[in-house]
Amino acid sequence: MSASTVLWVTLAVFAQESVWNFYDAQVPAELRQYLTSAGLVGLIMGMDNLLGVLIQPWMGFVSDRRARDGRGRWAIVLTGAALASVPFALIPWTGDLPTLMLCVVAFAATANAFKGVTETLVSDYLSPAHRGKAQGFVKAGVSLTIVVSALISLLVVDRSITLAFALPPVLMLVLLTTSWVFLGRRHSTAVAEAKEEGAPTDFSSPWAVVKDMVRDPSRARALLMLGIFCFAGMWSALRALMTPYGTETLGLSRGAAGGLALPGAVAFLVCVVPLAYASSRLGQIRAIRYGVGLFVVGLLIGFVSPTVPGTVVALVVTSIGYATFAVNALVALWDLAPGRHVVGTYTGLYTVASSTGAALGPALLGFTVDVTGWRFMLLDGALFAAITFVVFTRLARRVKPTA
Repeated sequence: MSASTVLWVTLAVFAQESVWNFYDAQVPAELRQYLTSAGLVGLIMGMDNLLGVLIQPWMGFVSDRRARDGRGRWAIVLTGAALASVPFALIPWTGDLPTLMLCVVAFAATANAFKGVTETLVSDYLSPAHRGKAQGFVKAGVSLTIVVSALISLLVVDRSITLAFALPPVLMLVLLTTSWVFLGRRHSTAVAEAKEEGAPTDFSSPWAVVKDMVRDPSRARALLMLGIFCFAGMWSALRALMTPYGTETLGLSRGAAGGLALPGAVAFLVCVVPLAYASSRLGQIRAIRYGVGLFVVGLLIGFVSPTVPGTVVALVVTSIGYATFAVNALVALWDLAPGRHVVGTYTGLYTVASSTGAALGPALLGFTVDVTGWRFMLLDGALFAAITFVVFTRLARRVKPTA
C-alpha cells in the first residue's frame, strides 16, 4: 500500500467533507432564525441527502464511464467544487428565508454532483487487498474535518459569521487542487491497472446491478443496505440537531454548541485506524454490530446526564461506535459484491442507502423532538438506533466473517 497515494486520496476526501461538516453544524442555526419547528429544520437539513440519492448514482455512473475511457474523474470533482463554493459562502449574506433556501439548495445540488465521485477515487488508486486498511486512514482524515468545523465554530462564528462561512470552501478548493496536482497525472495508470485486475462490465444504467442485488437468495446485500440506511439516518440526525440541542437543553451559545462535536471527533480520529485493522480479524459485519451497540449506549449516557460533561462523554462513545460503522460499511458492501467489476456501482448504491437515511433521519428525530421535547432527544435517538442493532444482528447470522 502506497503511503503517498493514501495521503493524497485522503486529502481529497478531507477537502470536501470539511465543507459538509460545517454545513451540518451551522446551517441549522441559520434556519432557526426563521423557523421554530425542529421537524422543519431537520427536514431541510435532510434535503441535501435526498438530492444525493437523485444525483450521486448517475454522476458516479458518468464518472465510471470517464474513468474507463481514460479521461478520469478529476474534471467532475474540481468543477463541482468551484461551483458549490459560491452559494455556500453566500449563506450568511441572505436576509430572508427564500434567499437562504435558494443558497442551500444550490449548494446541496452542486456539492452532491461531485461528493460520491471523490469518494470513488479510493477504488481507483488502491487495490482490493488494501482498501480496508486505507479506508481507516481516509476516515481518520474525515474525522479531522469535524475538528476543523468545531474550531471554526468556537473561534470564528461568534465573531464573524460571514468569515466563518468563507473559510471552508476556500480550504476545499486549495486542498482539492493540491491532491489533483499529485494524483491527477497518475489517474490513467490507476484505471489501466484496475482493468487488468478485473474486466469491467459496461452497464447501461445502475439499475441492472440493483436487480442482481434484489434477486440474491441470501438477501445479505439488501439487508446490509437497510442497515446502512438506518445507521446513517441516526448519525445524520445527531449531527444536524446537536447544535440546537446544545442551545435549547444545555443553555450554550451557538458557537459553544457547535463545538460540542470536538471531543467526539478526537475520539474518532484516535480509534478509526486501529478499528480498521481489528475489523479485518473480527469481520466487518460483526464489528459494525458491536459499534451500533456502543452507539446506543452512548446516547443513553447523554440522556441520563443532560449536562455538558455528560453530553461530551455521550458524543465520544457514539463517535467510537460510528467509527466502527464508517470504516467497515463500504468495505463490507464491496466484499458482498458479485465481482470487482461492479465495485464502483456498489459505491453508488452505498451512497443511495446512506443518503436516503441521512435525508429522513433528521426529520424523523426532529418531529419526535417536537412531540417529546429537546430533553428527550438522545433517548429518542437510542430507540431508533436499537432498530439498527437488530438489523445487523440478523445480518451477522447470514454472513460469515471475512478478512
